[in-house]
Amino acid sequence: MAQIKVTLVKSTIGSTPTQKATVAALGLKKIRSFRIHEENPAIMGQIKKVSHLVKVEKM
Repeated sequence: MAQIKVTLVKSTIGSTPTQKATVAALGLKKIRSFRIHEENPAIMGQIKKVSHLVKVEKM
């Protein structure tokens, strides 16, 4: 499977609790922190929920 790099580029302050939980589930804590995930439907669904807060790069 392909891998993707997910980077938090915007603060979660002012986001809904659900969005904050989704960012935490992706393993992101601080701005500019990143995690590498396998590209699968579950991860892509989480990214879609917080797409305005993260940047996604294919690896």
